[in-house]
Amino acid sequence: MASDVDELGEERTLLSDRIRNALTDEIASGALRAGTQLDEQQLADRFGASRTPVREALRQLAVSGLAEMRPRRGVVVTRLTPERIMDMFEAMAEIEAMCVRLATNRMTPLERSRLIQLHDSSLAMVEADDVDAYDAFNRAFHETLYHATHNAFLAEQAIATRTRLNAFRRTQLRQGRRILRSREEHDGVMAAIAEGDGETAARRMRAHMLNAASALDRYIADHDAIG
Repeated sequence: MASDVDELGEERTLLSDRIRNALTDEIASGALRAGTQLDEQQLADRFGASRTPVREALRQLAVSGLAEMRPRRGVVVTRLTPERIMDMFEAMAEIEAMCVRLATNRMTPLERSRLIQLHDSSLAMVEADDVDAYDAFNRAFHETLYHATHNAFLAEQAIATRTRLNAFRRTQLRQGRRILRSREEHDGVMAAIAEGDGETAARRMRAHMLNAASALDRYIADHDAIG
């Protein structure tokens, strides 16, 4: 009985993730414009789901800043200007650079092994052009670095900022062959970590984040042109 409940909960989580990812892509590409109402029942009908996973997906969108609750209007798509998004990426680039610089000097052998395993596992995702799998890997990779700083406050701030950008960090992976370049950039960061060169690792991580911002900018521009 307990296993049945667990399986049901897992299915709902997977479904809510799928709904969230689909809405994220549509918001980032401009298919869902700022101010658009996200109706629970309509979305449930569209995705063939109950309202529970839809409600969870909308909650996650609100946490990331892509949607907000409004009195008498329910959940609506938030207005985020390209300038605001780029400002967020710039701030995230500095936080990530700080994290990897500290992590290079502070991570334990176990944390280094975990990071290598994660990086190695991403090759198959790139070869399969599996954006969803790579996005999940990417979150785990970067959060492993945050925790390897052994600075709990910095890790908390990094995760909080990343949460606001998760949707856009996912979407930029759809621009051209961005996931291939992303992995190549991770290669450079990993090489610097292996050499114990925190400054080089930080510089490469900063460039990695700004490249992601540029990819997102091109993705949005391409979809605006199509629209």
